[in-house]
Amino acid sequence: MTFAQTVRDIVRRHGGLSTRLLQILREVQDHLTWLPSEALEQVAEELGLSPDKVRGVAKFYSFLYTDPRGSYDILFSDNITDRMLGNRELLHYLCERFGIGIGETRADGVVSVGTTSCTGMCDQGPAALVNGYTLTRLDRARLDRIVELVNGRIPLEQWPREFFEVTSNIRRADILLGRHFADGAAVRAVLRRGPEAMLDELVKSGLRGQGGAGYKSAAKWMACRNAPGEVKYVVCNADEGEPGTFKDRVLMQDFADLVFEGMTLCGRVIGARQGFVYLRGEYRYLLKALRETLQRRRETGLLGEAILGDPSFNFDIDIHLGAGAYVCGEESALIESLEGKHGVPRIRPPFPTTHGYLNRPTVVNNVETFAAAAKIAVEGGEWFASRGTAESKGTKLLSLSGDCERPGIYEYPFGVTVQRVLEDCGARDAQGIQMAGPAGHTVSAKQFGRRICFEDLATGGSFMVFDRSRDILDGIRNFTQFFVHESCGFCTPCRVGTSLMRDLVTKVHTGHGTRQDLEEMRKLGRIMQVACHCGLGQTAPNPVLDSLDEFPEAYERRLRSTAYEPAFDLNAALEEARQLTGRRDPGAYLNERDLLLGAMP
Repeated sequence: MTFAQTVRDIVRRHGGLSTRLLQILREVQDHLTWLPSEALEQVAEELGLSPDKVRGVAKFYSFLYTDPRGSYDILFSDNITDRMLGNRELLHYLCERFGIGIGETRADGVVSVGTTSCTGMCDQGPAALVNGYTLTRLDRARLDRIVELVNGRIPLEQWPREFFEVTSNIRRADILLGRHFADGAAVRAVLRRGPEAMLDELVKSGLRGQGGAGYKSAAKWMACRNAPGEVKYVVCNADEGEPGTFKDRVLMQDFADLVFEGMTLCGRVIGARQGFVYLRGEYRYLLKALRETLQRRRETGLLGEAILGDPSFNFDIDIHLGAGAYVCGEESALIESLEGKHGVPRIRPPFPTTHGYLNRPTVVNNVETFAAAAKIAVEGGEWFASRGTAESKGTKLLSLSGDCERPGIYEYPFGVTVQRVLEDCGARDAQGIQMAGPAGHTVSAKQFGRRICFEDLATGGSFMVFDRSRDILDGIRNFTQFFVHESCGFCTPCRVGTSLMRDLVTKVHTGHGTRQDLEEMRKLGRIMQVACHCGLGQTAPNPVLDSLDEFPEAYERRLRSTAYEPAFDLNAALEEARQLTGRRDPGAYLNERDLLLGAMP
């Protein structure tokens, strides 16, 4: 089959729809390993789009490549928890074995090695992706075997299965994970109760969005149901890109039917016929199993036309695979991506409940919220509300990683203390935690008595533990780099602010900071919180601002006594020239102090 015919067939399989652009580009890349200009131009021609638009979308997503990559493309997870497990040493070791640098492709075009922000495998790292598929529990022995497999051109399907094994690590279960649920129970319940009664149960339950914002789910569903227009949509946000969070991965892997039932009953309540799961690109390994689950549900009458024999109940679900863009976790950016565009957040209002996918009323909830809604449909709102606190009903899934004996998923009623969670996971010497990912809260030991709930410490589910052997500023520096990498670049306060904040933290981290730099961090953070276009930029300074208050000693011990010192170290920059010329005479240094330092062994 010719190159042109391959592209044409892929476009046709997607119905020639421009909304499928991201999925089309992913499939084309799977065939070619990258996206050459001629491929992008042909996709544009087939879809009736401008080549510049198609090229712009391809360049926006980090898992789409407009430059050649290796036939085996290996990306190490560079999350702070992976670093704590020694991933940097493993990364350098693998590059050495392949004879290439980080971010390079070997001359023969067989392999490339780089990094990605986080793969959602914080409980079983160090982790990586190979051609988009997850590798877990990496060590030198496993990397040696990978080198042999790559050099032998062995197809991925013939690699040892244990290399790709992803375990759920459910350590504590409550009403969501621990109570039996029969497939179809929620769908039958909504048919029995009716849409209005189902909404009443949702109101009684007090269910709030479990992604972290905590908006009342019943209010969102009602707003969409009452919005004008016959065509409406249901969208499941499974793009949990926050480093340290992996609870949605476990729900999609072990409880997919529960999630799909929650989406289906939502479709019945608001009058939607179509739903979408926006699946995080790093979770590509789940795609085949999820599609098989959807097909099984269609075959058993739980999805598709005339669900359970009711001709008025028509609802189906499609899966849209992301391509490495953290910003798409924001609901309006996710909708833009669903429509085949850059994942740039929209200006709001209007909100998705009235102007969402294709400008139609749309409910966007995360994976855990839909799973909880399915349980509420079966057990009732009062049952769910019997757990938790006054303003935070039910339970919360927490993703535990970092310095603890038992990383994994823990389900607690809202209101549990941080201290209780740390005791349960075996975090015996914790000095602090990063809660809700880099965009969340940095919490020191003096606050471990606080409760996890919307009234106190709200979280989307991430819980990274740092013991007293760790340098907190290592983590903060990693978070600032994460936000630089993930900023979509749409607004100046975020695009520039994230880079300035990273540079300030790096300056202090490397021993060149002063008190003036600390004050600049606070000023810059306040500007970003009010001036950035979306939540990514508004929350990006959080780890810096929190850690300045919670861990001032991490900054203080690195400060220089001078009032100001430039971040650029000219003497250090001259070292390479000294090495190349072999000069160590006084004239090769800026001053006597630098000469004395250079002469030290």
